[in-house]
Amino acid sequence: MTPLIVALCAIALAVQHQAALLTQQQRNSVETAYLTSKEAELRHYVTLATRSIKVIYDSGRQDTAALNEAKRILSELDYGDDGYFFVYDMHGVNLVHPRQPDLIGRNLWELRDNQNNPTIQRLIARAQSGGGLERYLWVKPSTNKVVPKLGYVISLPRWGWVLGTGIYLDDVDDVVNKIDAQISRNIQNTMLWISGIAITSVLALALFGLALNFSEHRVADAKLKVLAQRVVHSQEDERARLSRDLHDGISQLLVSIKLQVESGIAKLAGPAAQANSARLSFDRAATQLNDVLGEVRRISHDLRPALLDDLGLGAALEHLTREFTEHALSEVDLAITGNTDNLSEVRKTVLFRIAQEALTNIKRHAAASSVHLTLSGDAATVRLIISDNGRGFNMALIADNPKRGIGLRNMVERAEAVGGTLQLTSSADGTQLIATLPNG
Repeated sequence: MTPLIVALCAIALAVQHQAALLTQQQRNSVETAYLTSKEAELRHYVTLATRSIKVIYDSGRQDTAALNEAKRILSELDYGDDGYFFVYDMHGVNLVHPRQPDLIGRNLWELRDNQNNPTIQRLIARAQSGGGLERYLWVKPSTNKVVPKLGYVISLPRWGWVLGTGIYLDDVDDVVNKIDAQISRNIQNTMLWISGIAITSVLALALFGLALNFSEHRVADAKLKVLAQRVVHSQEDERARLSRDLHDGISQLLVSIKLQVESGIAKLAGPAAQANSARLSFDRAATQLNDVLGEVRRISHDLRPALLDDLGLGAALEHLTREFTEHALSEVDLAITGNTDNLSEVRKTVLFRIAQEALTNIKRHAAASSVHLTLSGDAATVRLIISDNGRGFNMALIADNPKRGIGLRNMVERAEAVGGTLQLTSSADGTQLIATLPNG
């Protein structure tokens, strides 16, 4: 979820940055196009003004009456509330100003704006250099406020005049500001969409995560229930096996010993000739007691071999293979290499139980004549390999049958429970089991 939020924030920042660049580019484009059109318009106005006084100017007259007539004509020309023509002489004296008549006759050569720019001097210099556009600050008649103005001036050298007109640029700013406001609204709408998508995505992910967690929780509960059932079944199977061992072995031997002892006691109480017979009963009872002790040791060893705790995994495996050879009548080749002393007690027990289960399965099902068991260890792992030349089995059939392969599943679960793995391959040529556990 965090990467999604970061990605959406990055997208939002990128959109905002690109929108700001686009806004500036569009503003510059609009302003340039607007000013270009106004420049052509100002040239057109000045051309009209010069044509209106062309007859007088081309006549060559410079008398007061001719000049006053030209001033009158120019002062009467206007376009809109703030469009008018102005005239200065080359010394900065205002000659025509329809919107500010109080300036007429005043020398404005030293007039400067609030940025200390010599306004009239720059207009006259522009006219003397061939005419053209000039930016400056001037009072807008309709608002009586000082705003930026774009003027266009030319010179009338025969009369020593500077003729010009201009437009106020606050109108341009209004147009551009409207564009900025529209773009800002578009950006805001885009950011709202991104925010909405982000919130929807986060909520969807949160709901999906909750659903997934709930589903995994249910799966975990189901697995725990299955595992608990397996534990219960394993406990019951172990108790049943122990009960059979006690009933079929130790219990019957003890009953036989009891009967032998009672028979011996009865014979001792009889004639002296029965003494030898009584001694034979006690000898048989002593022999059966040895059998009982052996059976107790076997059951104890199956439950938890003392050799595993006292001498380690290698010794326990050697004892296990000897017992297998004695009972299964199959040769077991045991090889122990490397270092396995660092194994924890839990992992030692896991490997021993895997070997015990594997040898039991070989004894019951494989009909093998040769078994190879190898225990090897290095700094990282300990590996137990058990292979036989038995008849093998169909692994797919065992895996699909819930009533079979319990021992195999127990071995896999034991290995995985301590961070290990168990690999099993089987064919008509035999079976191989490889258990790999971390050495530690």
